[in-house]
Amino acid sequence: MTFKIGLLGLGTVGMGTAEILLDPRSRHPLLSEIEIYRVGVRSLDKPRPVQLPEALLTTDLESIVSDPNIDIVVEVIGGLEPARSLILKAIAHGKHVVTANKAVISRYGDEIYTAANQAGVYVMLEAAVGGGIPVIQPLKQALGVNRIHSVTGIVNGTTNYILSRMQTEGGEFGHILADAQQLGYAEADPTADVDGLDAADKIAILASLAFGGRIKLPEVYCEGISKVSAADIAYAEKLGFVIKLLAIAKRGLGEESKQSPLSVRVHPTLVPKTHPLASISGVYNAILVEGEPIGQVMFYGRGAGSGPTASAVVSDILNIAAVLKSTLNAQMLHPLLSCSHQDYCAIAPIDELVTRFYARFLTLDRPGVIGKLGTSFGNHNVSLESVVQTGIHNELAEIVVVTHDVREGNFRQALNEIRTLDTIDSIPSILRVL
Repeated sequence: MTFKIGLLGLGTVGMGTAEILLDPRSRHPLLSEIEIYRVGVRSLDKPRPVQLPEALLTTDLESIVSDPNIDIVVEVIGGLEPARSLILKAIAHGKHVVTANKAVISRYGDEIYTAANQAGVYVMLEAAVGGGIPVIQPLKQALGVNRIHSVTGIVNGTTNYILSRMQTEGGEFGHILADAQQLGYAEADPTADVDGLDAADKIAILASLAFGGRIKLPEVYCEGISKVSAADIAYAEKLGFVIKLLAIAKRGLGEESKQSPLSVRVHPTLVPKTHPLASISGVYNAILVEGEPIGQVMFYGRGAGSGPTASAVVSDILNIAAVLKSTLNAQMLHPLLSCSHQDYCAIAPIDELVTRFYARFLTLDRPGVIGKLGTSFGNHNVSLESVVQTGIHNELAEIVVVTHDVREGNFRQALNEIRTLDTIDSIPSILRVL
């Protein structure tokens, strides 16, 4: 039995996928039964390192998703359109779909999975989160018997690379971002990475799988790293932390909370050096899953690139082929591969989050300033763990505050009051503490 693949896109991931499928030796034996049948490209004349017969290539991508000979459509063109429309048309024509497109899934997953369930086909997305790190299937299968408490990840290699270099070199964000762009670790337009949007797409997908409900992307709180300074990196180091852009999905609103809404968020975070995620550096990704009864499990590896991402794409193709070849009723979707949840998760607004905070203040160098800060925090039930005046900069005193666990809304109200004090020049940094 041969399974025919329609490959949409022959860029970095597409070429990596083709290379694996064209060279099945010493890999899973089922790969020898998978055939690249058609490949959709933007240009037929572009030179490519992977060798494919010219007859396989076409610029008519719609002809691929409607071809009755094709069993599985693999979408690796990226972007929202025409990717979304092509996925939906493939489903409408009874094709199973494998995609690496986290943006489409996080925004249109409800539409796509509703259509897939009605059509009785699979939509697989291992490559959409964490590159080659196998985390989607473990959440759907091996960890499915657990009551998941939280999923916490470093899921964007660009921001992790920038923050890692800021930590080791003491450089500022802008300079290191420029270097990352020259080295190819950051896009010419880095907005999706440095503003946390890419990580938000990914945690929305992970939260959906971990907590068994669909996620509305606009409800995911998102904050990037552009305001993190070398000073914050240095103070975090002195306090026993490193700063990471974390994507967090957690049941309840804080350590003591038993409430049912989820907290789903992306933001730079002070991470204790003893935490498993603190040592993840460079372009690497890591995802820590905590549940009952398993405890902690961490998935680690390269979060992007041709080889790792293609590995995840082909693993999804292999899973579909294995199920189709098995003796299972072809009209019944495998419950551990398909998406079965229909309801939306309740996500709490960020103001209800209970967490610790780090804040850095620039103030006039006058007696009583720290006392006034303490009074304003106390007025809003914010308990302080530490208050340190670190020095004088340009005739302004620099004060660093770390709180105990506090409701975010209360903390923000305290900051609003503090901003009205005549001794406060500015609040350059506000970061959450894991």
